[in-house]
Amino acid sequence: MRLDAYLAKNRPEFSRAVWQKYIEAGYVSIDGKKATKTAQVSDESKISIDIPEINKKPLDLPVIYEDDNVAVINKPAGVLTHSKGALNDEFTVSDFIKTKSNPKGRTRGIPEVIEQKPQGSDPWENNRFGVVHRLDRETSGVMVGAKTPEVLKFLQKQFANRKVKKAYLAVVVGVPKDDEFVIDLPIGRNPRKPATFRVDPKGKSAVTEVKVLKKFDDNTALLELKPRTGRTHQLRVHLAHIGLPIVGDGVYGSKEARMMLHASELEITLPGGDRKVFRVQTPKEFDGKSVN
Repeated sequence: MRLDAYLAKNRPEFSRAVWQKYIEAGYVSIDGKKATKTAQVSDESKISIDIPEINKKPLDLPVIYEDDNVAVINKPAGVLTHSKGALNDEFTVSDFIKTKSNPKGRTRGIPEVIEQKPQGSDPWENNRFGVVHRLDRETSGVMVGAKTPEVLKFLQKQFANRKVKKAYLAVVVGVPKDDEFVIDLPIGRNPRKPATFRVDPKGKSAVTEVKVLKKFDDNTALLELKPRTGRTHQLRVHLAHIGLPIVGDGVYGSKEARMMLHASELEITLPGGDRKVFRVQTPKEFDGKSVN
């Protein structure tokens, strides 16, 4: 059997893709020699595994609410929601939630899933260490994290059933003609750039409510955005498509400063039935001024 397949079968705590990365990094040996992922092995093979511990520099993220079930934070721009790969040494929101859940550094009962599993697998296991939803690296704002698997499922189900209400602030290049309007355009993956998305008639339904809060003299505007759906990059794709790219969006617009997108409000039902609205302070970059 191939080494990567053998390890995935006999050490299922990591996926085959993760084992491939560890093998390529030189962490796996056969009979004292560094292995390749295509090496053939059997139960008689002497396989040695030496995966170094990754020391991540911890971040003290702002907590706006916490109990035994959840931690709600105000994520700063520039912080990843969860690790992008098996060898990532960057401290993420998921690492923070894990620490809040258990000071010894492990979320109670939630398996350490490092690599995203294929579509069709358990949707709850696809989250890293209790992360219920995600914000892009450059997006700041309110996030809720779960401290147990049961709470993770409870909260994530609300997102899946569109029971969670969210509001964002964005500064865009251009000024809308209407003060309030709805963008109802389906979104799909861009086949030319698979890491990005675009408006696509064959894509999934995506709806965003837009309200103009302020207009600036430099042809920019401050918008309030309320997504009715939760497609990846939905707000960024919708606004760029109608000619109002978010300031600082280097993917769908132009990179001039930090991306001016902020998750300002989250309304969700907590375990026990309490309906809560969490609001976070608007970053100083948004405070009543142009963004040049």
